[in-house]
Order: sequence, then structure tokens, then C-alpha cells
Amino acid sequence: MKKVLGNFDSILSSEDMWKIGGFPLPDGSFWKYQEPEAVVIVRNGTLYVRAPLSNHHDSIQILDNAKHMYYSAEPVEIPENGYIDIEVEIKARTKDTKPGDLYDGYVSFNLLDFTTGAALDFFATDDQYASVYGVLPFPGVTVPDTGKTKYFCLFKEATDHFKPHEFNTFRIRYDRKKDEALFYVNGQEVRRETTIPVKLNQFTIALGIMTEKDLTNEGSVSVHGQTVIGEYSPVTITCSTDAE
Repeated sequence: MKKVLGNFDSILSSEDMWKIGGFPLPDGSFWKYQEPEAVVIVRNGTLYVRAPLSNHHDSIQILDNAKHMYYSAEPVEIPENGYIDIEVEIKARTKDTKPGDLYDGYVSFNLLDFTTGAALDFFATDDQYASVYGVLPFPGVTVPDTGKTKYFCLFKEATDHFKPHEFNTFRIRYDRKKDEALFYVNGQEVRRETTIPVKLNQFTIALGIMTEKDLTNEGSVSVHGQTVIGEYSPVTITCSTDAE
């Protein structure tokens, strides 16, 4: 089964395919991942977002990290047997970020399971990328107890098989039966995670602009006038079951 999530030309007028990401807060409000000065352009089926960074949160790390992000309107169900492949092409550019510091501002492709707290991601800048695997305390999400480390996030920075300043194809494969995730850049496997401690059930697909800077005693330090530009192709989803 193959499905394509695109229709970016309706991203501002409809939530049928994509919606602004964020999380409900205990006080009843909703924290939006939406930069007020973002420029959004859709051309030739590609989504372009240019975001001068300003959003920040002084006490909750997950709310501070993502600055501007779109979620798929509906989560993608993961097959019990077989695997799911999710792929996107991304071009990333940054302005006034700290040289060599990927986490000072980057473009993201995130697969988020809000039933378990699991996340499988790629982060990219002009000249490098990171693959990311974690189980996180998303607001309002109950993370299963496994008897192992409950919350973690493992980043792996690299330049292997990456084309600087160009579009790169990022693909993540998850096999629920094998408890395994594979990460590919331009068709080449760059990472494999086995014995994933929780069974993932579904993915909300996210296309984002983010930072990753630890909160300090004074609060957020993630914003200092930098700009991040992301270009995204439609997302291709392929499911294969053992019966196929």
C-alpha cells in the first residue's frame, strides 16, 4: 500500500491533510508551533517555509524545541506484521546560526507516536544531518513502563551520503514485529536501531523548523535572531505486510 501526503496548496485554508502542530496545556490553552513572521510558499508541489525564530518556552523543553511545525491531520497506522516506510525530500538552509552547530537551527522530519511517546526523526541543516531515536515525555502522553530507561533521546550526527545545500531524500522504516527502525539518506542505510523497548502503534508525521538547546536556570536560550528555511516534498508512505 502506498500513499502520498501532499496537497500543500491547502495548508493555510484546510486541516484535511496538514495542521499546525503543538500540545494542549494543563490550563486548557494550546501551545502552537507557529512562528508569527514565517513566510510560507507552495510552488510545484513543494512546501517552502522561511522562519525568523522567536518562539520559546522557559520551562518545558519540548515546547521550546519546535518553532514552526506542521502535523499530518491524521496519524498513520503501523501494520502489526511487516514494515512501514516514510520518505520525504528536504532542502535546508540557515542564516545567522552558529557555524557548525546543527542544533542552533535546523529543518526536521519527525515521526511521532503520541500513544507511546516514541519519536523517529531526521534533522538537517545546509551541510549535515542527525538521525534521532527516542521516547519522550510529550505533554499529555502516557509513556509505557518497560523496566528499562523510560525517557531517552539518542542523536547521531553525520555527513555520510549527504549532499550539502541540495535536496536530500530521508527515509525511515519501522518494523513493529522486529522492534526495529532503519534510517536512510539518499537510499543508503545510515543507522539501524534494534530491540526498541516499546511497540509503536501510529505515526503523526511532522515537518518542522526547530532548535535543540537545553533550558538554563534563566530559561530558554534557543533564540538569538537566527532564521531557518526548509523546503519539503510531499511525503510518501509505503506499508508492506508479511502476507504481501
